[in-house]
Amino acid sequence: MSVLDDIIVGVREDLSGRQRAIGLAQLRETAAAQAPARDAWAALGGPDPRRADLKVIAEVKRRSPSKGDLAGIADPAALARQYAQGGAAVISVLTEERRFNGSLADLDAVRAAVDVPVLRKDFTCDPYMIWEARAHGADVVLLIVAALEDAELADYLALAHELGMNAIVETHTAGEIERAVAVGSRIIGVNVRNLKTLDVDRSVFGTLSGLIPAEAVVVAESGVRDVADVRHYAAHGANAILVGEALVSTATPARRIAEFTAAGAAAIATR
Repeated sequence: MSVLDDIIVGVREDLSGRQRAIGLAQLRETAAAQAPARDAWAALGGPDPRRADLKVIAEVKRRSPSKGDLAGIADPAALARQYAQGGAAVISVLTEERRFNGSLADLDAVRAAVDVPVLRKDFTCDPYMIWEARAHGADVVLLIVAALEDAELADYLALAHELGMNAIVETHTAGEIERAVAVGSRIIGVNVRNLKTLDVDRSVFGTLSGLIPAEAVVVAESGVRDVADVRHYAAHGANAILVGEALVSTATPARRIAEFTAAGAAAIATR
């Protein structure tokens, strides 16, 4: 069993408890009462084929399976406001409980604090979780190709769009990119972390990003430590980077986002 498989076992167990507490009909009513979803595709530069700058998706992330505890984050709303001040295009909130110490309460706090699009970062394995994301004000969901069958991937992406949301469709291999493109994904993430070993290989990004159609937004996931990594991803085709550890571990996240944005724009200008 891979790390991903193991995580999803726990996600399904936790999900079943929430489903017993709140039925789908009630969840749909709550989702319908939310303000319309913000357009993350536009925020990430989707309408602009030139995409002269690099967008930052800044993550509220307390821990990870590979690194353990990263930051306490007593006030996720305050952190999110710093992210927005620094120019984050999208703010990602980990809601998985067991491995990442996240929660839907964190999502609620961030949604109430900022006006930029918010991503519910979790291991989506049931349509209920997409309705749940919208009910809690999320504008984007994460769909991991490795965790879904083709029919599920297509159905989940269609549901997200039906609810006015976008989806970051996460890939790890050339075959997964092919599957993501086949269902019409507009935002495709390339995660360079190996799902079996949890090792990061940044060199994988350039090979895989070249397989993604020019009209899609390309997101580099995992392994952003400093401006050198940002330049690497931007030079190899990234339109956006998803950053967690490098932001939660600094006392000045807004400044670091600005630094990453500038470094990315400089690299894009030379590619």
